[in-house]
Amino acid sequence: MELSLNRKFTLLLLLLGLFYLLNSQAFWKAMYPIYYEEFVDQATQAYEVDPKLVYAIIQIESNFKQNRVSPKGATGLMQIMPETAAWAIQQAQLPPEYLDFLDDPQVNITIGTWYLAFLERKFHRNHYAVISAYNAGPGNVEKWIREGTWDASYQNLSDIPFGETRHYLQRVLYFYGKYQDIYN
Repeated sequence: MELSLNRKFTLLLLLLGLFYLLNSQAFWKAMYPIYYEEFVDQATQAYEVDPKLVYAIIQIESNFKQNRVSPKGATGLMQIMPETAAWAIQQAQLPPEYLDFLDDPQVNITIGTWYLAFLERKFHRNHYAVISAYNAGPGNVEKWIREGTWDASYQNLSDIPFGETRHYLQRVLYFYGKYQDIYN
């Protein structure tokens, strides 16, 4: 059965509309939303961290759910361990009472972003090492680099000894790229 000219035109219009929708900023922003923009902007400006990296980490860590607590005890949007938070609060000279409010979005984003800035300084802004250290701990990543287990490059990602960290790095980089493309 052959389509009539009118149906072909309608189908063409539908396909063009679908193509336009899939290439629109509104569609992609709905697919990859950002939340807590004011808190992320404040923290990333204060600590000079790329906000898209913070959004990618929040996406992976908590999917923007502020009250999330991991089985290991990591808390809040950026899934910060209480011990890491206590250390970061002291190092960053943040108010000590922040430790009691780790599930508060502003507090959690502030501490998590300061910690990312610390990792960026420690690993000379190598995002692969920074993201891996956020997941596996800076001591592990330093050891891998020092011992030649992993050279902190994307090309040798398979050399990361922790499968969870390899997967985490890939997922954060994926969302980081999406946020860069959509929100530039």
